[in-house]
Amino acid sequence: MAHQTLLWGGFVTFVLIMLALDLGVFHRQARVVNVKEALRWSAIWIALALLFNLGVYLWYGTDAALAFLTGYVLEESLSVDNLFVFLMIFAYFSVPTVYQHKVLFWYSGCAAHARLMIAVGTVLIQTFHWVLYIFGGFLVLTGVKMALQRHANVHPEQNPVVRLFTRFMPVTTAYYAEKIFRAAGWT
Repeated sequence: MAHQTLLWGGFVTFVLIMLALDLGVFHRQARVVNVKEALRWSAIWIALALLFNLGVYLWYGTDAALAFLTGYVLEESLSVDNLFVFLMIFAYFSVPTVYQHKVLFWYSGCAAHARLMIAVGTVLIQTFHWVLYIFGGFLVLTGVKMALQRHANVHPEQNPVVRLFTRFMPVTTAYYAEKIFRAAGWT
C-alpha cells in the first residue's frame, strides 16, 4: 500500500510540476500559439506519456502497459470533442486569441473537479436509475438549444448561470491584461 501511495504521489507531483512549467515558464507571457507550436507541444506531451508507458512496461509488464496505452489513446480520442466545446466557449465569451492558452490551462485544472462530478453522477445513476433520464433530457434540450441558436449578438451577462456565478465571484465584463480574477476596486 505504501508503494502505491508513493507511486501516485510521485505521479501527481510530476503532473503539477509540468503544469507549473507550462504556465509559469514556457507561457509566462500571453501570446497567440500558432499551429506549429501547438503541434510541437502536443508531440512533447505525447512523448512524455509514451515514456511513462515504457516505465509501466518495464516495471509492471506487458498487460499493464497495454492497459495504460489503451486508456491513453481512448482519452486522447475522447478529448477531441472538447475542442468543439472550447471553440464554443471562446466564441460565446469573445475570448481574445492571445488569452486562450491561459483559459485552457485553467480549464485543465478544473477538469479534476469535473471528474469528481462525473463520479458523483455515476453514484447517482447507480443509486437512482431514473436520474439517467433527467441527465439525458438535459443533454437533448441543451443540444437543441445550441443548434437553434444563431444570433450573432451574445450577452453572457444575461445568462442565468453567469448571473448566479457573479453573485458569489467578483467578475468583470472587460479584459484586464492576463488577469483571471477581478481585483478589489475594479469596475
